[in-house]
Amino acid sequence: MSLNRSEKETVVQEVTKLAANAQTLVIAEYRGITVADMTRLRADARSKGVSLSVLKNTLARRALAGSAFEVVTDQLTGPLIYGFSEDAVAAAKVAADFAKTNDKLVIRGGAFAGKALDAEGVKQLASIPPKETLLAQLCGLLKSPISRTAVVLGALATKKGEAVAA
Repeated sequence: MSLNRSEKETVVQEVTKLAANAQTLVIAEYRGITVADMTRLRADARSKGVSLSVLKNTLARRALAGSAFEVVTDQLTGPLIYGFSEDAVAAAKVAADFAKTNDKLVIRGGAFAGKALDAEGVKQLASIPPKETLLAQLCGLLKSPISRTAVVLGALATKKGEAVAA
């Protein structure tokens, strides 16, 4: 089904708005994926704040022109699904997790912070732990010297107490 000019302009405006608010774009080829699997992928993406779109590549090129994702316009060939996310790693995680269970989804690349990523770069981005985990690790690192000092002081107090008792 082809779109008329006003529908195309609406699609370009929507994708431009998505690109303006997003930190990450992931591009994947979806050839051969069943409707049920695609529905599952979309539901998973929606729950994680990722916007998935199947677009004509010419419309995607127009929408991405002038944005931080313009660096990927040379990768826009074939049937592609575009994943935009405001969270830096959410789109990459959704695509990488789905690609592990379904070999029909082939990650082609993406963009993050104005830099083009290849498929391996998207997988590395997906391997970054969630924000909460990173904050917990940071808190653990900050707490470690204090807790070690407390343990040493406690051991010294116990040793002194034993020496006084004897």
